[in-house]
Amino acid sequence: MQQNTTAAPPAPAAAATPAPPAQPPPRRRRGRTAGAAAALALGAALFAVGAVVLTPDGAAPAGPQAPAAAPGSLGGLQARVTRLPKDAGGWAALGMAYVQQGRTTADPGTYARAEQALRTSLAVQRADNTDAEIGMGALAAARHDFPTALDWALKATAGDPYSATAHGVLADAYTQSGRYDEAEAAVQTMTDLRPDAASLARASYAYELRGDTAGARDLMRRSLTAAATPGESAFARTVLASLALQDGDGRGALAEAQSGLRAAPRDPALLEARARAHEALGEPDPALADYQAAAAVAPLPHLLLGLGELHQALGHPQEAEAQYTLLRAQDRIRATGTTPADTDAILFEADHGNPERAVTLAEEALRTRPFIAVQDAFAWALHRAGRDTEALEQADRALSLGTRNALYHYHRAAIHDALGHPRQARDDLAAALRQPGFHPLHAPAARALLQRIDTTG
Repeated sequence: MQQNTTAAPPAPAAAATPAPPAQPPPRRRRGRTAGAAAALALGAALFAVGAVVLTPDGAAPAGPQAPAAAPGSLGGLQARVTRLPKDAGGWAALGMAYVQQGRTTADPGTYARAEQALRTSLAVQRADNTDAEIGMGALAAARHDFPTALDWALKATAGDPYSATAHGVLADAYTQSGRYDEAEAAVQTMTDLRPDAASLARASYAYELRGDTAGARDLMRRSLTAAATPGESAFARTVLASLALQDGDGRGALAEAQSGLRAAPRDPALLEARARAHEALGEPDPALADYQAAAAVAPLPHLLLGLGELHQALGHPQEAEAQYTLLRAQDRIRATGTTPADTDAILFEADHGNPERAVTLAEEALRTRPFIAVQDAFAWALHRAGRDTEALEQADRALSLGTRNALYHYHRAAIHDALGHPRQARDDLAAALRQPGFHPLHAPAARALLQRIDTTG
C-alpha cells in the first residue's frame, strides 16, 4: 500500500452473514516476482480505539460534516475528558484521535498531545486498559518506532486476546518489522475474531505484499462490501485503484478513484490515486490538478514529492523546487526529534539531495524497520552513491516476497545495468513497465534504458 492513507476505524461488518475468515497467503507465494505499490499506511489507516478519523480542522473527512462537538469529534472528545477527567476510555479515544490527526496533518506536535492523552489514560487506569495500549502502539508506529509499537501490541493482545483491533496493531508492527509470517498469523487471528472491513483489508495487504493482486483485490472488494463508514469505503477504493495500477489497468484505477471521490471529494488518498491513474494514462494536466488538491488538504511528504516530481517532469523547475523546499523544511523538523526518516525522505535525498546522506538515513531507518520499502529505498540510495554491489543485495531483499512494485523493479534494473547485467536489467524493466507511468521521472528513464539495452544487445 505507497501509501499514507487515512480511513475510519474498523466497525463490525454490516452484512447479516459475516464473510468467512480470509486465509493468509500460502508460503509458496514467497518466491513469486511481480510489482506492487506497497500500501504502507494500511495499519495506520485502520487503527481504532473508538475515535473518528480527523482532517486538519477536526471534522470527519467524508460525507456530511460532523458537528464541532459531536461525541466522536476531536472537540467532543476534548469536552468529554474535561467533563470526566477520570474517564480512561475518553483519554484513550482522544489520544487515538490525535494520532490519526497527526498522520493527516504531518504535524509532529500533534503526536506529543496524543502521548499526553494516552499516558493520562494509563495513569487513570493502569491495568486492563487495552484501548490505551492499542493507542500507544499506534502512536509508536506513527513515529516509526516499530520495536516500541510491537511491545505495546504484545501487551494489548496479552491483556485482551479477544480484541481484534489489538491483533491488527500487532499485525502492523510485525509487518513493518519484516516479520511477515508472524504478521500473517496475527491477521488470521484478527479475521477469525472479527471478519470486518479492517481485518479483510489487512488480509488483502498480506496477499499484495506477496504479489497476489488477484487475491488482494478479492479481499479488498469484500472489505468494501463490509465497510461501515465513509472512511472505510474511501480506503478500500484507494487500494482497489492501486491494485488496478499494479496490473497496468489505468482505466480501472481511474474508475475506482472516481467512485470513491463521488462520496469523499476531498479525500487526499483518493485524489492521489486519481492523479496516479491519470499519469498512467498519459494525462499530466489532470494528474497535476489532483496532486495539488491532495497536497492542499494534507501536505504529507509523499504528496509533496509526487507533486514536485510531476512538476519537474513537466518542465516546471520553480514549482518543483517550491515542493522540494517544503520537503526539506519538514525533514529538518523531523530531524530535531527521534523519528527516523520515512522512505519518501530517503528517496528524495537520493534523487534531489545528497546520496551519501540518503544512505545514512536509510541505515538509521532500517535498524528499527527492516521492511521491504526501506530495503528498496536503501538500495536506491546505495546505487545513487555508487555502491551497486551493496545496492543489489538490498534490492533483492526488497523484492524477495514477490511484491509487484514497479518502482522497486526499476530500481533493481538500474542497479543491474550499472553492474553490467543486461539480461537481469531487462527482466526488471519489463516488470516495471507493465505499469505505465509508474513514476513521472523514472518511467521515461526506464523506457530509455530498455531501448538502449535492446539496441546494444
